[in-house]
Order: sequence, then structure tokens, then C-alpha cells
Amino acid sequence: MKVSPDSAAALIARLLKQRGVKHVFALCGGHIMPIWMRLDAEGIRIIDVRDERAAVHMAQAHAELTGDLGVALVTAGPGMTNAITGIANAHVSRAPILVLSGGNPRPQENRGGLQDMDHTQLVRSITRYARTVREPSLVLQELDEAISRAFGEGGDPGPSYIDFPTDTLRGIVPKALQLEEHLCNKPRTVTRPDSAQVESAVDLLWSARRVLVISGRGARSAGPELISLLDRLGAVYLDTGESRGLVPDSHPSVVGAMRGSVMGDADVVLTIGRRLDFQLAYGSPAVFQAAKFVRISDTSTEIRDNRRGAVEILASPAETLRAMVEHAGNRPSGVDREWAAKLRKGHEERAQKLQQTMASAPNGSDGKLHPNKVLSALQEVVGNDSVFVTDGGDFLSFARVGLNAPRMLDPGPFGCIGIGVPYGIAASLAFPDKPVVVATGDGAFGFNAIEVDTAVRHKAPVLIVVANNGAWQIEVHDQTVTHGKVVGTRLQFADYAGMARSFGMHAERVETEAQLKPAIERALANRPALLDMVVTPEAISSDGKTGLAWVPDLQPLAAWDEAERKWRAS
Repeated sequence: MKVSPDSAAALIARLLKQRGVKHVFALCGGHIMPIWMRLDAEGIRIIDVRDERAAVHMAQAHAELTGDLGVALVTAGPGMTNAITGIANAHVSRAPILVLSGGNPRPQENRGGLQDMDHTQLVRSITRYARTVREPSLVLQELDEAISRAFGEGGDPGPSYIDFPTDTLRGIVPKALQLEEHLCNKPRTVTRPDSAQVESAVDLLWSARRVLVISGRGARSAGPELISLLDRLGAVYLDTGESRGLVPDSHPSVVGAMRGSVMGDADVVLTIGRRLDFQLAYGSPAVFQAAKFVRISDTSTEIRDNRRGAVEILASPAETLRAMVEHAGNRPSGVDREWAAKLRKGHEERAQKLQQTMASAPNGSDGKLHPNKVLSALQEVVGNDSVFVTDGGDFLSFARVGLNAPRMLDPGPFGCIGIGVPYGIAASLAFPDKPVVVATGDGAFGFNAIEVDTAVRHKAPVLIVVANNGAWQIEVHDQTVTHGKVVGTRLQFADYAGMARSFGMHAERVETEAQLKPAIERALANRPALLDMVVTPEAISSDGKTGLAWVPDLQPLAAWDEAERKWRAS
């Protein structure tokens, strides 16, 4: 059944086109066929995937890397339920995505039709906006509102969800109701800070001795302003997985290798678009001691969670940082330069030592490669002007400190492993002229391994590097140490290169140091490609030692948990 150019489905496609959407990540189905065909008619490229979760992961990666709307299209019933993990991940990560779906025609609703389900009830708690639109003439204004909500207009950014009965999609929208005010692109809201709050923040920061700046999701569009503030203030800086690469490692404020020391030493902590979640010990005084907080964000949950700020500024981070630097003018900073220099020196020494130890990491007693040796070779051959996606549990712990690039993505605060392959595909389509590398553990790879087929079919120039240690290694280590027995956490040393070749992808299995660099070079020249790196399970990651596997009661890490107990008892 052909779909009219004046149908609701056609207007959905037109609106997305006018909003600058170039890719929609999707898996087809009858309930969404009207949208599917009209997207194609508008020239919007459909990246068809093998599982709906991957489609939503790809939409999220696109949104996080470009700052634009990410769009996923999934069919009804199991198509939509498959997408829920991706929606939940975008919800926790506060990523602006739009998920579209379909449902039974209105005359068949609630009659036991094929894939009949109330989708919006399932996703309402993990979306910013969730609607079933049954009237064709309301489609444009509902989409307009859903996109605004996804970008955080009126609350946190995050996923919006809309589905439509199939007959609604085929329904005609009168031309009088095809209003340009709903179709046209909208400028992003820029909220300027209150001058009194800016003054208070500057007074506190410029008079403090040991200032620590921590950035997150909300700082991504404020890179130059952040660097300007660091230059003027002389503060030290920690990035997080939400903003890796925002400040280059060469900047004198970067002290990432001294993370444990500086978190307990600062007297003022400035958070920019960053929640104080489990990755930052919830901001607890047990870890941050007596530090005061200054919190800046364009969304309320990033300024009031867990710890209140001595100054809290709900405004656009870039505008706020610019206003702070301007207000400070030539005012001398009170930051202890010797303290900052000592931390920077410690960072550089540790970083240099890490590079040396990674490059010379010995094989295991089983003769298999150390994960750090793989990462060292990867960083050397790929270089810094790249996009890295890191994924997994045990291998992620090595990759988090072993790789560096201007743009990096990881499983995020939801801990959603399995994102590597779909994130990498979306990243390589968004940045086709840059090396895009996925560094993933074998367990995490398995969640979306079938998407290598998607990479091949769409010629997505991604390099997937699988660290194959035949195990869920953090859990194996914990079970061995804590319980003296390994139960259900070992995998095969499977031939992932053979799997990738069966889909037409360039792939090699690497088992020796001599094979490492030549294989990486060949893979980069023949993307999409996969390298199956056989690594030793004897290597114990930092995360394997911290308590992540056994989940302490009060804090996510064993050391923080002990500190929390002592602080609460004091």
C-alpha cells in the first residue's frame, strides 16, 4: 500500500529532513513501513541493523559525538522491547535521541492483534516524553514537542518516544495543518547565568588554594571556555567518561593519573555538567573531605544530586564559564601553583611510566599477550587524531587508562556493556575521515557481535579490536579469590576473526607480539575490519581489584566503601 505525500508518515520524514537528520538507525517491520518508505523518499539514509537495541545504541552514539539528534526507528512488540536497553542507557546518559515506532491499526487495538502492546507504558519511566499519537493531524506538533524534550527543553535531555498506529501513519494531514512552525528547525536555548551567582562563584574559586575542576556531559559544548577558565584560574582538572578528550592531555591542568590524591586534597570542587554519581563517590565527604562545591549545569539534576553547591548556577555551561572569566578579569588567582605543579608532575611521571610498562608488559605464563601490550600498539599505530570506543568490564579497565583520543565513548554511567560495535559503526559514519576504533572485551563483543554484518553492508569504516581472554574476567577473579570456585563465567577462546570473515569483513587473529603492529596497519587500511587479539586471562585489571564484582554496601569501590564507613562512624 503506497503512502501519500500528505500522509502523517510523509510529514514525519519531512520534519526529520528539515531538522537536519541524515541517518536513521532502524530495523524494518510492517507496522513502521509507511515511515520507512517515506524516509527513503526524502533521501534520509536508513542504517538497517540486526537488532533494535543496536539501532538505539547507534542513535545515542551519533547524538553524543555530534551534539545533534539521534533517531532510531523500531517496529512494534518485540521490536520495541528489544530497544528498551538502548533507551534506558540513553536515559541514564542523558543523550538526546528520538525513538519512533508503530502499532496496530486503530480498529485492531486491544483485540489480540499481531505484536499488540501498550509501548508507552513500558518506557514512560525512562523517557522524557512518551506518547501514542492516534490522530494524523497531531503528528507534527507531537514530534516537535518530543524533539524539544529530547534536547532538554523544560528538563533533563534524554530519549523521547512516540509510536503511531499504522493507519494513523497512512492517514492524510490537511495542508492547512502542515504548519512550518512545527516542521522547521529550532535554535537551541541558551540560558545565561545570573550575574550575582557568577560573582559568588568567582569569589570562591579565585580565593581558594586547591581547586579541582571536573567535567561531564554538559561541558561537551564548552571546551574552549573550559580551557580558558583553566588557563586563568590555574586549577587542576579531571575528565570523566562523559567528556574524555575535551581538554587535551598536554594541558598543564590535566592530572588524571592523580585522581585518587586530588579528590581528597581539593578545598573547592567545580563540577561542570556532571552528576556526582557512583563514578565520583557520590561526592561524599569520606572521599572529598571538607571541600566546598561549585556546580554549573543547564539541567537541575547535575547541580543538586547528592551534594549541594556553595554556589549553584543553572545556566548554559559555555555562557557561564565565559562570564566567570570575564568577571574575574585580571584578578590574581589564589590557587597554590606549587600544589598544582606537583600534581601535574606526578601525572606526567605516572603517565610516562604507564606508557613504558604497557609497551613492555610481559606475556602470561600461558604465552598469551598482555592486554596492555595490545593497547600500547593500538595507540601507537592509530595515533591521537581518532575516535575510540571502549567497551567491556575487565578490558575496559585497561583501555580506560591505556587509550587517549579527542573523542571517546564508553558504556557510560549505566554500565551498559555491549555498546562497542554499534557505537563504533555510528561513529565511523559520523566521522568517516577519522580512524574509529572499538576496543572491546570478548564478553561485551558478544552482545552485538552480529552487527559486524551491518558494518559490512553499510561500508562503515570501523576497526573492531576484540580482547579475547575467554572469560568474564572480573567475575572470574572475584569468584577465585572470594569463593575459591569459578561458576559460569568462563567463555571459549572463540574464533571471532573467523566469524567476521564469514560476513565479508577483513579480519585477523593475532596471537604474538610480532603480529600486532602489522595486523593493526592492515586492518586500518581495510576497514571495516576486526582483529581478534588473544590475550592472557592472568592479567588482573585495576577494576578487578576494587570490589566492582562483589558490590560493596555504601560505595562502588572497596577503598571508598571503607572510607565511607570510617567517616560515618567518626
